[in-house]
Amino acid sequence: MTRNFLFAPSADDIALTRFISTAGTVSGFLKGAPGGPLPNWYQMGGNNVDFLQHMNAQLALSFPNAGQPFYAVRLWTNVMWQPAYLAVLGAHVVGSVPNMALLSQARQNNDINGYRLVPAPQFSGGLEEMIEHAGRQLRGLADVALAEINTVTKLKRVPALRLLADRMLSLMIRLGDYRPETNIAEQYRYCALWFEAMGLKGQGGLETLDLADGRQVVITARKGCCLDYLAFPDAYCASCPKQEDELRLRRQRNDAVAELDARD
Repeated sequence: MTRNFLFAPSADDIALTRFISTAGTVSGFLKGAPGGPLPNWYQMGGNNVDFLQHMNAQLALSFPNAGQPFYAVRLWTNVMWQPAYLAVLGAHVVGSVPNMALLSQARQNNDINGYRLVPAPQFSGGLEEMIEHAGRQLRGLADVALAEINTVTKLKRVPALRLLADRMLSLMIRLGDYRPETNIAEQYRYCALWFEAMGLKGQGGLETLDLADGRQVVITARKGCCLDYLAFPDAYCASCPKQEDELRLRRQRNDAVAELDARD
């Protein structure tokens, strides 16, 4: 019998196809495909030393004046951003979380972008159960990735965890886009659940701003710095904790108003 490739051959394949499609549609940029790692891809929990060495060298060539701390941070944030997005979208939007240990990621020049997942059973249940499951798995994979990065270059644990917390905070902000019915109280509650599951308590938080027109918005109160200013002088992020608090809040307030006005 000739196999019909128009149809997924198993329930796991169907679930993965749905997951990849939903994550891509909701985010607008996640690009995934079913299957195992391709040559020269980063595989979560695998042996990625050659991959990291090559990427570290490429960053040094592209940003010769930025320095080692910037390259180390870029390795870390690149390795972890897609898993974080997939975990949050899985729990809050799709309603099931894939096994992140089966995730592989592609390098595009100086960045990691694009992923593949092996079809396998996904974890589903109540939202709090999915957050706990996904958060613990994400933290376990993050610990392995951090140890691996430290075989190539030096990145201390606390700054790394703060940057991971920053990623989760930004995703909690985006819950309002992914699930418009999510209110501010729920954003805070979900953030606390993710931080508890990932062992990130105390590494950052959320803040609420009252706008002049009576609306409220949630912003991030970060403790970590991405060090982008080392490669792009005078280019602090709006939420960068290296700024004076008054300036940080003013910039985040302006960004929030501009984003709200763009939606109207």
